[in-house]
Amino acid sequence: MSTIRAITPLDGRYATQVSGLAEHLSEWALIKRRVQVEVEWLVEMAGCADISDMRALTGAEREYLQGLVDDFDDEAANRVKAIERTTNHDVKAVEYYIRERLAGTSLEDVGEWVHFCCTSEDINNLSHALMVKGALEEEWLPQARALVDGVAVLAEANADTALLARTHGQAASPTTLGKELAVFVYRWRRQMRQIECAEYLGKFNGAVGSYNAHAIAYPDADWQAISRGFVERLGLTHNPLTTQIEPHDYIAEIFHALIRFNTVLLDFDRDMWSYISMGVFRQRAVEGEVGSSTMPHKVNPINFENSEANLGISNALLEHLATKLPVSRLQRDLTDSSALRNLGPAIGHGLVGLKSAQRGLRQVAVDEELLAAELDEAWEVLAEAVQTVMRKQGGEDAYELLKGFTRGRSVTGEDMRKFVGGLDLPASDKKRLMELTPAGYTGIAGELVARMDG
Repeated sequence: MSTIRAITPLDGRYATQVSGLAEHLSEWALIKRRVQVEVEWLVEMAGCADISDMRALTGAEREYLQGLVDDFDDEAANRVKAIERTTNHDVKAVEYYIRERLAGTSLEDVGEWVHFCCTSEDINNLSHALMVKGALEEEWLPQARALVDGVAVLAEANADTALLARTHGQAASPTTLGKELAVFVYRWRRQMRQIECAEYLGKFNGAVGSYNAHAIAYPDADWQAISRGFVERLGLTHNPLTTQIEPHDYIAEIFHALIRFNTVLLDFDRDMWSYISMGVFRQRAVEGEVGSSTMPHKVNPINFENSEANLGISNALLEHLATKLPVSRLQRDLTDSSALRNLGPAIGHGLVGLKSAQRGLRQVAVDEELLAAELDEAWEVLAEAVQTVMRKQGGEDAYELLKGFTRGRSVTGEDMRKFVGGLDLPASDKKRLMELTPAGYTGIAGELVARMDG
């Protein structure tokens, strides 16, 4: 189906880049997860001795129920939506859909147990947790790792590639390109570890979080243990104390970590843009691509620009959700439900940003000749080294002396060696400074690349 009339780029221009998220964050995915939770609860009750009036299920009946989840397709989702047009309630429509699928089977007699002791948010909060967990673990994290690993490879390859650093946009003490890239890798991996270790919380405790209906139906049942066991069997962490809704603090925690990761990537995009502008990286021209509608020579850093734009949109949505979702009036209001429908755009734009940065990375190559030439024209950056050695030996006004010699003027290698030669320094210090070049003044930058993993 054509996407040319889509009103969001994620459903149009970027649809192929985020198609995998549809399995996790679309309305189809939400309906499927609701069916899954309802079915799992039916199976759970059938195996719970404390819920004595719910009969056991046969193996064939369990397989049939599992099939409602495993075989869930567009036809099933559309049937739920058709029921919703009558109920005007999305979760109740799922309940009626399951009961409809049980009719005429050996499970027809357990139809009344579907959604037993449940409020809609018992189903929704578990569904949303499973959705976000699946989207991040199966779609976002693999792309994040691919980007970070790609930059790590480039950092290792250029661990000793000397680079004229720039602070405030001006020439500064040299570093290595690999070390500067490794800084980003280290920052990303810290955030990824937090995302990888995130808890996805779930609650299953009724209309106001107090097990009211549960306790009146089966007063002797250990409902807290039943709830915890059910939530944990879904692969989630049990939240024992909530209102009608799970308060979404864990989503805020995860989304703030995503914001931090995105912010580091945005910083990387801008640095890559600057490096390309300065010629540190050359971009590979792609056959058939046009850089400018009027200037034929252009090869623009559009992938890093596109990444930056999408990350900004992602962060805006993630920030809103992270600060809005944990706030709900009294025992609940509906604002979280409406806001949660934007999980897809929030994560989707970040995924587009990740993939755009990866494309940009694949198109760049280091211009080592330019880097070497820049360094050879910046002998003034050795002023730091010279004044530091002078101060070590007790030289007075060393900083001011070097400031007068280098600030605001061009200094050649011959100038610097002549200056150093006239200093009263120990022979070993003077020899080291006389042999020093801008390209050799990188400290231990190359060694620091090995610290990317922490």
